[in-house]
This record gives sequence, C-alpha cells and structure tokens, in this order.
Amino acid sequence: MGLGVGIFLIAVGAVLAFAIHVTTNGVDLHTIGYILMGVGALGIVLSLIFWSSWGGPGSIRRNGTTTTTVDDRPL
Repeated sequence: MGLGVGIFLIAVGAVLAFAIHVTTNGVDLHTIGYILMGVGALGIVLSLIFWSSWGGPGSIRRNGTTTTTVDDRPL
C-alpha cells in the first residue's frame, strides 16, 4: 500500500464516519469509516518507514571503504 492508497482510505473513511447520516440494519457505516481511516493512517506510516529504509528511486548506496597503504621505506 502506498501513500496514495493510504490517503484515499482516509478520505473514504472520513466520508463514511462524518458525512453519511444513514442508518442501516446490521452494518454500522460510522465504524467502518473509523476502521478505514485507521488502516489508511497505518498504511501511510508503514509506507514512510519502508520508503526511508529503502531510499526511494534513484538512491545509490555505496557501502565500502578505501584503504591506502603508504610505504615509507627508502628506494
């Protein structure tokens, strides 16, 4: 799940939780809205955590060391 899907779930959940005023039998739309908002927020947080650990597109990581030896002996 990416940032876009997380934001979309939060938006749909907010509409269901706060903007819909319909009573249905067996399904509580307000609870479903809160669940969708929670899942969307969790998805955004996880996406940001994995994005920072991965580095994103175009990231180049070089994990290496360069050692230089100096020979002080006379020629």
